[in-house]
Amino acid sequence: MDAIFKALNDPARRALLDSLRRKDGQSLTELEEQLDMSRFGVMKHLKVLEDAHLVISRKQGRFKYHYLNALPLQEMLDRWVAPFLRPQAQMMSDLKAKLERETSMGKPDFMMQTFIRCSQDALWDALTKADQMAAYHFMCNDVRGDAKPDNVTEFILPDGNPMLRQVTTELDPKSRIAMTFEPLFMGPNAPASHMVYVIEPQGETCKLTIEHYDMAPGQEGFAEGWARLAASLKSYLETGTALKMAS
Repeated sequence: MDAIFKALNDPARRALLDSLRRKDGQSLTELEEQLDMSRFGVMKHLKVLEDAHLVISRKQGRFKYHYLNALPLQEMLDRWVAPFLRPQAQMMSDLKAKLERETSMGKPDFMMQTFIRCSQDALWDALTKADQMAAYHFMCNDVRGDAKPDNVTEFILPDGNPMLRQVTTELDPKSRIAMTFEPLFMGPNAPASHMVYVIEPQGETCKLTIEHYDMAPGQEGFAEGWARLAASLKSYLETGTALKMAS
């Protein structure tokens, strides 16, 4: 918490966070152009933000891109505000940052990371088995099709309509899943995109990184859906209870 307060206690660092909130995945050069300071000064501020886990960075080729990671702020709200205002607030916590693995898909449009206290096998099963996906998905009670190479997975809403269709394109056992992302809830002609789960075991916990690629304009709202899914998955694996939306 001290690192978060220190990071926020500077107008230049708050300006960097505001900039990433408006446009995620900016390079150092893009951020430097918005502040009246040297490149070295911007790098120092970004380092403080990364140390506080408010910014995650990813190197792609010669460039390094930066992403806003607002989840530690949610953890802070849950600690001091939620007990009074939102008794059933999100249960996401211990969120950390810095993606280390590059993919062949280029620069992601969105990234999120969380730590879940569970085994690698348990997390892998939750992300690949249809019955478990249905158990923790925040809106769908029915999921058809396990995540297997070239297999179709469909998420079905309570009214019987399909919400999302995914096809598994790559699968590295217990470490990485790449899938298409077809948002049927936006209509039959909504542009498809791609997403990746990366699993990294770390002692008694697993770090889960969610990456989303090729998002079309107007699909920025997917970030809220990912936050809900990650929170419900974490709760499901740690407590046995998912965080379903009220019907």
